[in-house]
Amino acid sequence: MKKFLLYILFSVGLVSHAQFGALSDAAEVSILTIGPGKELYDKFGHSAFRVKDSLSGVDVVFNYGVYDFNQPHFYLRFAQGTMLYELGVAYYHDFYQNYVAENRWIKEQILNLTKEEKQAVSDFLWINARPENKQYRYDYFYDNCATKIRDVLKVTLGDRLEYNYDYIDSIYTFREHIHNHVDQNSWGSLGIDLALGAPIDKDATPEEYQFLPEYVYLSAENAVIYHNDGPESLVKKERTLFDNNPQPKESSFFTSPLFIFGILGLLIIGITVMDIKKEKRSRWLDVSIFLITGLFGIFLFLLWVATDHSAAAYNYNMLWAFPLSVFAVIAASRPGISGGFRKYVSMLVIFLSLLIIHWITGVQKFSVGIIPLLAGLAVRYIYLLRISRRA
Repeated sequence: MKKFLLYILFSVGLVSHAQFGALSDAAEVSILTIGPGKELYDKFGHSAFRVKDSLSGVDVVFNYGVYDFNQPHFYLRFAQGTMLYELGVAYYHDFYQNYVAENRWIKEQILNLTKEEKQAVSDFLWINARPENKQYRYDYFYDNCATKIRDVLKVTLGDRLEYNYDYIDSIYTFREHIHNHVDQNSWGSLGIDLALGAPIDKDATPEEYQFLPEYVYLSAENAVIYHNDGPESLVKKERTLFDNNPQPKESSFFTSPLFIFGILGLLIIGITVMDIKKEKRSRWLDVSIFLITGLFGIFLFLLWVATDHSAAAYNYNMLWAFPLSVFAVIAASRPGISGGFRKYVSMLVIFLSLLIIHWITGVQKFSVGIIPLLAGLAVRYIYLLRISRRA
């Protein structure tokens, strides 16, 4: 879902001279759907409204995917999950050229609305674009540039609009929707799977599918609107405005998370095997493991409790990246293994077992890229328990 980084791309003058006048009979209101782009934040596509009136010369796009770097405490808001997005207004030509330059396809669905319904949608959007109304609290899954399309139509069309979700033949969780768009063995997917917790592993409802632009498109395609003659298709006409030239995916297994963490996991296991043969313990490795996993666990915990990122709650990645491990660094650096340290390591082994159970039962899905790391941690912890019994 495209997040325009430069607010200057949008004409403030469009809002200050907003066309609140009556639309003509030639006016059209349509949904624009844009295909995925190269960057992670573009992988899911984008949605926007277009209002065109050939008689009055109006042809503008209403885009709920804008944010302003100049808003107070921008980076703090971003980290806390309280960043404000905006409804931006752009000339259609500029909007179109932007996505053509990015080689992203553009499809349009002209809506089957009466003149009064078109006017209602247009007025709502212009009023919503006013400086005092344009900002909203962004949420990855529940309030974004795609869900706004659905919500605006529901508000302006009311009970006359009816969505038909019979076209949905598979039930996906939010995380599965993400994996359908982002390769699971990619760094983008890894970051999402590490940062977002169990809330996104629940089944999404058909209406919630519309957090993705492709389902805004499909839902509109299958929706009906009730007029005097009964139900009619919401979409009057569909057309492709720009058909992109697909580019081959640039990816290499040797730079993927699975490969990199595979090397890391094998390194941990290899050092452990040498320790067994030499009957010693590489304390630097244990210090590194507890320090890094502990610090990362603290980061995940803060995402959960210190931000408004609802999707970051109940993150069971903390079963392998446990925050209290930072306090075990001192014990890990000592030559001997104390009884308290042994109990802590036993707890970590239990946590890894619980992680597997959570994964199998679907409580939370974890990144495939960290499987080798988890194997390495399990081997190392079991080794520490083994030598602690000899102490």
